[in-house]
Amino acid sequence: MRKKRIDYLFALPAFIVFFIFFIYPFLNGFWLSLTKWNGYTDPIFIGLENFKNILKDPRALSAIKNTVVFALFSTPLLNLFGLMYALLLENSKSKMVKLTRIFVYVPAIISPLIMGYVWFFIMKSGGTAQELFAQLGMNGLVFDWLADPKLALALIILVNTWQFSGMTMIIYLSALQAIPEELYEAADIDGANYWNKLIDVKLPNITSAITVNILTNIIGSLAIFDAIVALTDGGPGYATESLSMYIMRMSYGGSTGYAVAVAIIMFFITLIPVMAYILATKKKGLAI
Repeated sequence: MRKKRIDYLFALPAFIVFFIFFIYPFLNGFWLSLTKWNGYTDPIFIGLENFKNILKDPRALSAIKNTVVFALFSTPLLNLFGLMYALLLENSKSKMVKLTRIFVYVPAIISPLIMGYVWFFIMKSGGTAQELFAQLGMNGLVFDWLADPKLALALIILVNTWQFSGMTMIIYLSALQAIPEELYEAADIDGANYWNKLIDVKLPNITSAITVNILTNIIGSLAIFDAIVALTDGGPGYATESLSMYIMRMSYGGSTGYAVAVAIIMFFITLIPVMAYILATKKKGLAI
């Protein structure tokens, strides 16, 4: 019992920090989500009215759908391209491969807002890409891509994948380079080809990296904000508006209590797939 008390004493500072920066803000936010509040005056308790209004608001439902669709497509693409880059660039010691790694990774350290504006000027009506296709006589592709509701979200997903594939690549590279060389030698003795090594040696030994990448990509994709602001600002109409943008606009629009309620929903939308993935991988012995 004395040893346990000492353990709890050492853990107390961490618990205090966790309570101050997570538990208290979450509980306070849940209380505010049950109120009508503009961010300045005293909150007025209205129960679950904000949550009922969210379910009746087509714009809120559209923002939820856009965020979920973005995460469903962005997360697999980021991991697919990140793993492909890592496999292609894992072993070679040539300067060209090292330079390629840098070029793939650099976009990930640039602000998504800045990168979004760069792509906006490339893809907008009359932009670089439009001019190029016009010069090539491909007039069927010369139109405002970002003004097309069906195309705009797909373009945002592609831009996000292009920018952050380098981040997943670095994590996969570090995991691949940590695989003991003896495993490859044993595979060579058994006559394994490249695909045998990939399936039986590489993938089983990078499960922790896969877990880290999938979890971080799910969380990052569900919180998408900067790229959408730069490329479409949520348009055309509200066709590409994400939950993060919707929360910000409701908060500054004098509906702070309602915005907090949307943020609570966003928290659970993020929590559910993350917990489901952790539990699924834990059962298979693949979790971190």
